[in-house]
Order: sequence, then C-alpha cells, then structure tokens
Amino acid sequence: MTDQPETSGTSATFRAAEQRSAAVEERLAAHPEQFRMLTGDRPTGALHLGHYFGSLANRVRLQDSGADCWVIVADYQVITDRETGGDIRGSVRELLTDYLAAGIDERSTVFTHSAVPALNQLLLPFLSLVSVAELQRNPTVKEEAASAGISSISGLMLTYPVHQAADILFCKGNVVPVGKDQLPHIEQTRVVARRFNERYGVTFPEPDALLSPGGSVLGLDGTKMSKSRSNAVELRMSADETAKVLKKARTDSDRHITFDPATRPEVSNLVQLAAWCEGSDPVTVAEEIGDGGGGALKTRVTDAVNTYFAPLRARRTEIAADPSYVDEVMRRGNDRANQVADATLAEVRDRMGMSYSR
Repeated sequence: MTDQPETSGTSATFRAAEQRSAAVEERLAAHPEQFRMLTGDRPTGALHLGHYFGSLANRVRLQDSGADCWVIVADYQVITDRETGGDIRGSVRELLTDYLAAGIDERSTVFTHSAVPALNQLLLPFLSLVSVAELQRNPTVKEEAASAGISSISGLMLTYPVHQAADILFCKGNVVPVGKDQLPHIEQTRVVARRFNERYGVTFPEPDALLSPGGSVLGLDGTKMSKSRSNAVELRMSADETAKVLKKARTDSDRHITFDPATRPEVSNLVQLAAWCEGSDPVTVAEEIGDGGGGALKTRVTDAVNTYFAPLRARRTEIAADPSYVDEVMRRGNDRANQVADATLAEVRDRMGMSYSR
C-alpha cells in the first residue's frame, strides 16, 4: 500500500478494503475478543432507517458477538458544517436514546466527544503527520461540504478526517463498521497510524473497515437518506407517521414491480427495505407484489417496517421515560473513555519525548 490516503472512487482501494473486511469477518467469528470497534454519529438529528441498516444493526451484531464496542457521540463535530449547533444537549440525549432502543447497552462504551479532553489533544500530533494537500483531496469532505451547501470549507471541516483518526486511535480501535462512502476516512486513519508508528515507534493499530452488509438506503426523494435532506423515515416515528411519509416515497411509472437497482433504484430501494425487515429475498418480494404497482409496494413496505421496528419503538418509549438511565449510561461511558484516553495520551507523549514527570 502506498503512503497516500486512497479514495472510495478507486476500485483497487475498494477491492482491498473488501478483502480486509472479509478477513475481519472470519476472524470475528472465531475470536471476537481480539477486536475493539469504534464508530458513532454526529448528534444532528434523529436516526433513521439508513442509519439502522447501514451501520447500527451491524454495531449491535458486533456487540452481541463479544467484541469490545465503543460508540462516540461526536458533539464537537456538529459544528464542522454549520455556524450554530442548535440544541446539542437535547440532540445528544435523543441520539443516545435511539442507540439504547436499538440494542446498544452496558456492554458497549458510549461517550461524548467533548467530554474527553485527552482524545481531542491527540489531534495536534496527528495533524503534523498529514499534509494540507491530502486533506483537500479527501472526497468525503468535499461531498459533505457540497451536501451542506458550503462554498468555503472551514479549518475544522478540512481536518475532520484527522479528528476521526483521533476518535478511532485514542482507544486503539482496530475495526470500524462503515459504508463505502466513509472509506476515505478509514484510509486516512490508517495513514496517520502508520506514520506515527514509523516516526515514533509502534503505538497504534491500522484499523480495518468492516463494510456493512446493508448498503446505502435511499430517501423518500430518491437521493441518499439523510437527516439534513428531510427525506428520512426516522426510527422513532409512530406507525401512522411511518405510513404517512412512505406514501410520499418516489417510485416510477411501471406498474409491474421488479428488483433492478441499476435501472429502477427507487422501486428497488423500497423492495429491499421490505426484504430486510421481513428477512427475505428482494427478488421474491418483488415477484410477490407483481402487478400490484407502487401502492401495493408501499403498503408492503409500511407493514414490514412497522412490524420490524415495533419492539424498538416500544423500548424507546420506556427508555425516554427514564432519563436517569440515559444519564448513567453516558456518565459510565465518559468515565471509561477518559481513563483510556489519558493512558493513550501519556503513551504518545512518552513516544514523542514529551514526558517531563520523571
């Protein structure tokens, strides 16, 4: 591998990431205790079906397998692409409630970015290992800026991939469940780890991406489902709210339902959602709907989504009614994250010859 961060648009890079991901899956099945997973989200809005099938279900699977799972609520990163963060405190609580309802529990370490000073201090030595040109080439930063309508990228947003490297490496995470669009950030983290190890001595693992089996989920308008685009089916929606928004989902003029993602992406996305929720094959779902048209398809998807997520929504209602439980989960996670981050920062200072206490 070269010493330059590669992009998700590079087919050779994606193939290499797929191969590493497959190898990780095999090792996870045999020795889950060898893995520390780090992943998370920015608290910028409610989690939705795209989050669940793209990453969240995979996190719960890893937790249940026995891997050491760390989940970051990246509150500092809210302001990477916006001037104000809004009700960050409330958004953090809502995000954590979604996590707990989905099955993340005390076996995982859930913590907030801003509560771990030593983690954020790692950003300084890590930035010294990365050039401005490398950061400017990161395609995910460009795509996020374009999505947010930003013409001038801030220093915080430009260094976003290095922030994520610090998030992953402070706890020495060695696996990160992501979708294909996040591969550039993982490649940047691997570069930071490699360069630090070469310059100061072996300290960090080079984490592997664990590619989600779910893939991307399209929103109601046919673009990628996103909190910022108002095109999402939120996990916390009621059954009636879900039915109402899914009626607006884009289909096409062909009444006969088929599963053909290349030529019928919107229809196929709805078919796939039904298949995931029912635990069935999308081709079979499409054949069963047949000439029922978009109306029958939306009814099938609505019923499938509401049935699948009914237990999660019931748990969410219970958890939201007990705010002290949410606070306790966050407190325990922040305490553990600070202990680990302090130890890692002390090790980094020692490696760099900046330990002055002896």
